[in-house]
Amino acid sequence: MKIDGYTRLAAVIANPIKHSISPFIHNQAFEATHTNGVYVAWEVEATDLAETVANIRRYQMYGINLSMPYKEQVISYLDQLSEEARLIGAVNTVVNREGTLIGYNTDGKGFFKSLPSFKISGKRMVLLGAGGAAKAILAQAILDGVSQVSVFVRSASIEKTRPYLEKLQNETGFKVDLFALEDVSELQARIIDSDLLVNATSVGMDGVSLPIPASVVLPEKLLVADVIYQPFETPFLNWARNQGNHAVNGLGMLLYQAAEAFQLWTGKEMPTDQIWELLKQKYQK
Repeated sequence: MKIDGYTRLAAVIANPIKHSISPFIHNQAFEATHTNGVYVAWEVEATDLAETVANIRRYQMYGINLSMPYKEQVISYLDQLSEEARLIGAVNTVVNREGTLIGYNTDGKGFFKSLPSFKISGKRMVLLGAGGAAKAILAQAILDGVSQVSVFVRSASIEKTRPYLEKLQNETGFKVDLFALEDVSELQARIIDSDLLVNATSVGMDGVSLPIPASVVLPEKLLVADVIYQPFETPFLNWARNQGNHAVNGLGMLLYQAAEAFQLWTGKEMPTDQIWELLKQKYQK
C-alpha cells in the first residue's frame, strides 16, 4: 500500500471499535482496486462526535462508517439522508460529496446481497427481533418489494416495537405484522407460509442458544439466515441445516454492507469474492 500526499482517508467510528474487521476489508479493497486510500478505526467519545464528523470535510475524507452507539446520534450532523437511512432512523455510512455529508444505511442491502440467488421482491419473510439489524433488513425488504413481513419479538418488547412499525407503515404504506415469540403456533404458521426466515437477534452468539423452539418445523424451500457470524455456524443455522434447509450466516452481510459503502465512496466495485475467501479463513473454524 502506497501512502503519499494524495492518499484519502476513510474510518470507522464507534466505542469500542479496535476489534473491528472493517479496516481489514476496506484496506484489502483499496489495494486490490489500486485506489489511493487508507481505512482506520477511531474510538471516539460521544462528546467528540460532532468534531469528528466535521473532520470529514476538513480533511477531505471519503467518509466514515459508524457502529454503535453513534448510528442514530450522527444524523443531526449530516446534510442529507438516503431513503433507507431515513426509514431505518440510523446511518452506518457517511459519504463526503464535495463537502456535502450524506448518510446511508448499507446494512439491509448488504444482507440481501449476501443471500445466494434470492430476491425478496414478492416474497414472504419472518423476522426474529426488532433491533438495529432487524430494522435495516425490514426497511430494505419493504423498499425492495417484499409482499409480507411477520416480525416476532419477546412479549416484553411488543409495546416498545409497535411505534416504530407504525411509523414505518405511515411512511411507506406497508403494514408489518407483529407477534410475540412465545406464540409458537403463530410462529409455526407464519414460517410454513414464508420464503425467508431471519434471526436478527443476538441469540446464538453463545454457541448454545436457539432463538425459537427446536420443535418448529421448516418448509423444504425456506431459506434461513442469521446475522451472527461468530460462531461461524450458530445453533440456529445448524438446526436449520439438520432439517435440510439452506442456511446463511452473517459474514456475507458484513462483507456486502462494506462493499456498498466502498462503492459509494470510490465508485468502484469491491472484489468481494477475493475478500470473502480471506474472511472465511479468519472465521471458519
